Amino acid sequence: MIIKDWKKEILTIPNLLSLFRLLLIPVYVTIYLNAEEPIHYTIAGLIMAVSCLTDMIDGKIARHFNMISTVGQILDPIADKATQFTLIICLAVEYPFIWAIAGLFVLKEGFQLIAGFVFLRRGKMLKGALMTGKVCTTVLFVSLIAIVLFPDLDSKVITALTIIDGIFMIVAFADYVRTYAKQTAMIRDIEK
Repeated sequence: MIIKDWKKEILTIPNLLSLFRLLLIPVYVTIYLNAEEPIHYTIAGLIMAVSCLTDMIDGKIARHFNMISTVGQILDPIADKATQFTLIICLAVEYPFIWAIAGLFVLKEGFQLIAGFVFLRRGKMLKGALMTGKVCTTVLFVSLIAIVLFPDLDSKVITALTIIDGIFMIVAFADYVRTYAKQTAMIRDIEK
C-alpha cells in the first residue's frame, strides 16, 4: 500500500517530464556557452524549445489523467524557474543589458517565494500561477529562445525584446503583489 502511494505521488509522467527539464539545463548550458558555429546555437535553442514543450505537456497530462501530485506541484515550478533563470543568465553573459531582466526575475521570484513562505506559516496557500505570470513566462521563453536561435540578431532587436520582457515581468510582478496584498487583507478580515 505504501509503495503504491509512493509511486502514484512521485513516479508520474508529469513529474518525470519535470525531472527531464531539469536534466536538460546542464546540457543546454554546456552547448550554449561553448557554441562556435550557428548549428550549436540552433541545438541549444531546440533544447530549450523541447523543455518548453514538455512544460506545456506535463500540466495537460497531470490534469487530464488526474496525475496531480504534491511533488509535481513543487517540482514543476522549480523546473520552470531554473530553466528561465538559466536562459537569462547564459544570455546575459553575452548581452550585458539582459542583466536587468535577471534582476527583475530575481525580484519577482524572490517576492513570490517569500510571500509563499509567509502564507504557509499562517497555514494558508497562495493561488497558483496568475494569468499575467503565465503570459510573462510564455513571452520570456519565446523571446529568449529566439535570441539563442538567432545569435546574429541586430542589437536593436535584442534590446527591444529585452524591454518587452521587462514590461511583462513588471506587470506580472505588480499583479502578484496586488494579489498577495488582497489575500492578506482577506485573511486579516477573517481573523478579526
